[in-house]
Amino acid sequence: MKYVCDETVFKLSFILLLIQYANAARPHIVFILADDLGWNDVSFHGSSQILTPNIDALAYSGLILNNYYVLPICTPSRSALMTGKYPIHTGMQHGVLYGAEPRGLPLSETLLPQYFKELGYATHIVGKWHLGSYKKEYTPTFRGFDSHLGFWTGHQDYNDHTAMEKGMWGLDMRRNMDVAWDLHGDYSTDIFSKESERIIANHNKSNPLFLYIAHAAMHSGNPYNPLAAPDSIVAKLESITDYNRRKFAGMLTKLDESVGRVVQALQANNMLKDSIIVFSTDNGGPASGFNLNAASNWPLRGVKNTLWEGGVRGAAFLWSPLIKDKQRVALQKMHVTDWLPTLYSAAGGNLNQMENIDGYDLWEALSTNGESPRNEILHNIDEHFGVSALTVGKWKILDGTTYNGTWDHWYGPSGRNGFYNATEVLTSTAGKALSKIKVSTNSSVITHLRKTADVDCGAQKKLVPCKPLEAPCLFDTETDPCERTNLADKHPDMLQNLTERLEEWKSTAIPPGNVPIDQRGNPKHFGYTWTNFGDYLDYSILKAR
Repeated sequence: MKYVCDETVFKLSFILLLIQYANAARPHIVFILADDLGWNDVSFHGSSQILTPNIDALAYSGLILNNYYVLPICTPSRSALMTGKYPIHTGMQHGVLYGAEPRGLPLSETLLPQYFKELGYATHIVGKWHLGSYKKEYTPTFRGFDSHLGFWTGHQDYNDHTAMEKGMWGLDMRRNMDVAWDLHGDYSTDIFSKESERIIANHNKSNPLFLYIAHAAMHSGNPYNPLAAPDSIVAKLESITDYNRRKFAGMLTKLDESVGRVVQALQANNMLKDSIIVFSTDNGGPASGFNLNAASNWPLRGVKNTLWEGGVRGAAFLWSPLIKDKQRVALQKMHVTDWLPTLYSAAGGNLNQMENIDGYDLWEALSTNGESPRNEILHNIDEHFGVSALTVGKWKILDGTTYNGTWDHWYGPSGRNGFYNATEVLTSTAGKALSKIKVSTNSSVITHLRKTADVDCGAQKKLVPCKPLEAPCLFDTETDPCERTNLADKHPDMLQNLTERLEEWKSTAIPPGNVPIDQRGNPKHFGYTWTNFGDYLDYSILKAR
């Protein structure tokens, strides 16, 4: 009997050792999502107006993703990231989700943190959610995350942490399900940096970590202080003459500082050498006063919430010592839906468990500079706005536009006239952390990559007008990434092919899940706090409305 017991104990111990080994072999993953960051706002894309040395240090020593696409606005992009599905397949394709709107990302969907928990990951979210909160089941800690410090709605004031939406106003800062009253007056970016540092410092390195840092920056705050940045930072940016752009630069400086703090925390806890770090915007930047903001997508066309390249081509990088062919500009075609299968694959997950997703596993292609399995990107289909866009190979069709064409132009600043100091990149907080694990880069590599990553639209490119409200437009985005030359008349067969392909995608779409605002979700009913109001109502009545 004793021998049987000993054998059982031995087998159990062996199994536990195998589990510990498997967990130890999985990389830590940190996903940093900037909000409303424009293509031209990161200095690794060629602008010297606002320096982002910590972001740049990671980009140059990893992969600059120059052919990477997101959705045109917050909620659709975040739903795509979490599900690996185009928003037309989850009902999240139209507009954003509001705090008093009785809906959320469908509970039938398995989300990214839930997949990673199955692999033994600790999962944490810091910052913005924006995928539903009208009942607790839709909030982060009920959808796969172990903890959440941040906000549920689409934006907040950076100091008082209230959100103004649809004529309503209330506090939106949570520590899991509890209201974080104590954080009033602390700057949002600093709060999220500090919490990220705390999670990393307290993490047991024998288990893998998935940390999702979804910043409020660079989204504008409430109308009374849309571009909130510490005065001490803004005062150092006098070279930027446009006041709003200077305030924006102050916000971005704090965001860049946050990236450096996270990298330093990983290195201090001996986790950096075993990590994957992703940095991405959620959509194109709101430029020239759009949404009271001052981003730049130059030289790309359009802004946030348009399907021009400036609205959907995202600033992003992938960094990890696990990448085999690093320190380059990656031209593999990639979409935000690809992160779920790509990171799951890098973590050793079985992709056969993921059914009916639209994303592709690009880990091997990115790591080895191989061919991307993706040749097609559906930018979105929003039949309520009457707008859709699709890229197949080098060809892009754009049918319809938003805002009646008001934001269909090119918006600066360019920022190409300033001095770029590579030494600041190498000596940044992130740069120093990278050098400690011997994966840093050098000035000559930085100069080469920065030049390669800069999009050149060609000053002599012929302008052939596109009027998408009158007829679909066709662009060759390889030679004309700035969408200046409409080739619809020159290549009618290609236009017809892409039109038919768009119709095929439309046939797979489900209706948008948007529902009217419910006044019973008004924060004034809950002490002026945005709340999971559906848990406090007779929901049979609400459903009948």
